[in-house]
Amino acid sequence: MEEILIVDGYNIIGAAEEGLPFARDRLEDARDWLIDKLADYQGYTGTKVYVVFDAHLVPGVGKVYKERKIEVIYTREKETADECIEKLVRRLKRVQRQIYVATSDYTEQRVIFAEGALRKSARELLMELNNVEVKIRQDVQEKYQQKPKSKFPLTKEMAEIFEKWRRES
Repeated sequence: MEEILIVDGYNIIGAAEEGLPFARDRLEDARDWLIDKLADYQGYTGTKVYVVFDAHLVPGVGKVYKERKIEVIYTREKETADECIEKLVRRLKRVQRQIYVATSDYTEQRVIFAEGALRKSARELLMELNNVEVKIRQDVQEKYQQKPKSKFPLTKEMAEIFEKWRRES
């Protein structure tokens, strides 16, 4: 079953206050930080990720683009992230697809439940993002430690044949 994660960007950033490696008022840095974490999450888990940022107080047209294979959505003028997320859930809903929405907004959680999506609280998502980061580091470390014994990568069978030849001579 295909999994999709829709993230209320500013809600997650607000919940990660203490975990941010910079001042909270630097929204551009906070958005970049979240997108980087979500890109790692998407790459590791295979879950398709959308992140929605409120732009309802900013004049102009909404914007949708891809960054690091993440669908980044800025809402239109006079549209909240919650409204955008609800529309997205309705548009993406399919039988063989499970949709999760990451938000700690209680009202939004009730609405997305009614639409058939499941929720992840901001805290749950932040814990998952941290766990994925740890697992990626462990995987990289294991791969780094598994250096080939020769300068040329060999299958186990070929290495055994060469070792046998070496011992016979």
